[in-house]
Amino acid sequence: MAKIIVIVEKLKDWNSYYPVEQLMTPQDYLVNWDENLYGSKGSKERIKIINLCRNYKYLSNGYYCSLLAEARGHSVIPSVKSINDLSREFLYNVESEDLDFELQKAFKTHPTDEGCTISIYFGKTEKEQLQEVARLIFDVFPAPILHVDFAWNKKWEVSAVRTESINSLSTLDEDMFAASLDDYSGKIWRKPRARKKFRYDMAILHDPNAEHSPSDKKALNNCIQAGKENDVLVDLIEKKDFERIAEYDALFIRETTSLNHHTYRFAKKAESEGLVVIDDSMSILRCTNKIYMHNLLHTNNIHSPKTIVISSNADQLKFAVDEIGLPMIIKIPDGAFSKGVYKIQTMEELQSITEDLFKKTALLIAQEFFYTDFDWRIGVLNDRAIFACKYYMSKGHWQIYYHAKKNKKNQVGEAETFPISKVPKSVINTAIKLSHLVGNSLYGVDLKEKDGKAYVIEINDNPNIDSGVEDAITGMDLYHNIINEFISRIEEKK
Repeated sequence: MAKIIVIVEKLKDWNSYYPVEQLMTPQDYLVNWDENLYGSKGSKERIKIINLCRNYKYLSNGYYCSLLAEARGHSVIPSVKSINDLSREFLYNVESEDLDFELQKAFKTHPTDEGCTISIYFGKTEKEQLQEVARLIFDVFPAPILHVDFAWNKKWEVSAVRTESINSLSTLDEDMFAASLDDYSGKIWRKPRARKKFRYDMAILHDPNAEHSPSDKKALNNCIQAGKENDVLVDLIEKKDFERIAEYDALFIRETTSLNHHTYRFAKKAESEGLVVIDDSMSILRCTNKIYMHNLLHTNNIHSPKTIVISSNADQLKFAVDEIGLPMIIKIPDGAFSKGVYKIQTMEELQSITEDLFKKTALLIAQEFFYTDFDWRIGVLNDRAIFACKYYMSKGHWQIYYHAKKNKKNQVGEAETFPISKVPKSVINTAIKLSHLVGNSLYGVDLKEKDGKAYVIEINDNPNIDSGVEDAITGMDLYHNIINEFISRIEEKK
């Protein structure tokens, strides 16, 4: 359980609120701090700083409190990154599909000639219809008190974000602030939830409503069971639980990841709090972009289907056809589950499809059509193969996932699991080599075989682990392997 320390510019700033265990001024924290009194360096007890200084300007008391908190290994809100981001106006217009969607929905009936301002206290706002908007903004700029302006500019946008001090709050604002702080700290520093005290706490981020989830319900329950058997308490959390991250020792992401997505923000937040994270943010960054991966494969002489990166220049489309031939495959840089992948038969079809795709991305992948009845999927964790499957193409289709058109049912090809010892060595060795180049996380490497060689199709940073498929050979051992890897990394960090 963490030690909570609240820092206020002057002790009278806290007069309206209930006493807390540790209340300090900047002088106490910056100059008079006693490591032995508040937590020795070797202690496993976490210290969480709530920095409520009156301002966070560069080189101010507020700025230094957050800066030294990070240097001392304490978790702090706001972080120095948040303080710096809030000082740069061009960052206010946060590019987030979730935020944009919620903004337009919340302001649907709001007059476009009238702006709007809200206060956000630890992710909560007094305007109920803007609560989801407030939470998303807090995810990007975690700070105790934010004032946010919204304005119409062809669509509703965040026009300004600024911090506020508790000494300027009205009586009503103080009530809202106190309730939000209580809720926030209750999530971060919970009381023990189980009779047994587990060695470690681990969160699994999942979306129970996702169409394609990396793990089914039974596989998630197997992770929970494997955790208990290894003295690790495993919780299932969702997108709405962003504020709870600091209560855990580890985060296992079991959602389809993307850079412009809450999964990436979860990974970055967890890493900043000192958690062990799989998928880590660097793996997400590298694996979700096929253009990066193409260059990595090429640079390291790893076989893959013939590939060209193309831009919207008409000459490049012709060059791609001349070099690769037809049919060819066109891929968007960040597709998943066979989405954003197109089989092109003619030059006219190439021009038509790429014209639309280039409205969303500056570059595309053009790749030779390399058909096989199945792809190998090798699961690799920290440079070790932990499962191997053959994923067969869906019936009558050239992909594993067939995304049917309107009024028709989507299809997924069958899967067959193999002992690692029964998989061609070239497939295993190539999968491990590529995984090592990307990082030491959990990966799923998709490969095709031809003439005794293994050709990489792609690498996934959150590969499927479903009951009855990836665990068909090893059973619960697969989940124990994953949990034990987390334990090993947690103990190495400590």
